[in-house]
Amino acid sequence: MGDGPLSDGEKSSTVRVTPPARPRKLAKVPFVELADGRVQGVVSSGSDIGRVYVSSVAAGTYAFACSTNNNRPCGGARGSYCNHIRALVGEAVLQYGAERVARYLKADTGDATADAAGIVAAMTATRPAQGDTAAAAPVFSRFLRHLAYLELAPTTEPLPEMQWFPPTRAVA
Repeated sequence: MGDGPLSDGEKSSTVRVTPPARPRKLAKVPFVELADGRVQGVVSSGSDIGRVYVSSVAAGTYAFACSTNNNRPCGGARGSYCNHIRALVGEAVLQYGAERVARYLKADTGDATADAAGIVAAMTATRPAQGDTAAAAPVFSRFLRHLAYLELAPTTEPLPEMQWFPPTRAVA
């Protein structure tokens, strides 16, 4: 990612992986992503170990959705952001940096030193509408797919589902 020559992996890759802005703990928000025009992810329940919430905030409109993995509505997301959404934005800031999250959401925080609280405050000031939970199933599915990789034994053998990546020896 500098001015020097690219490695074989960088030449054959189409997407660069951005390192996290800061390390984060995965217990409260195990999965967060900037995708599909939303900040979205999975947030653990504070009261039930077996329950998680799938939360999202749309870029530009700040429409929000929060429901359980069983598609039951969040009791705290009635008319305003619930604690799950606030935690999601906070972890997105840790993962991607405040500037990138604010830019992605198109949130005008009014200053260059935005943080998670400032981003949430800027979005809340617009009185966003509650969105639909249609994105919950694909987001939760991606989260489960990521968890499946943790269960695999360490190996240097190729994974069948990753075979669409070109081998590093091939000339692109």
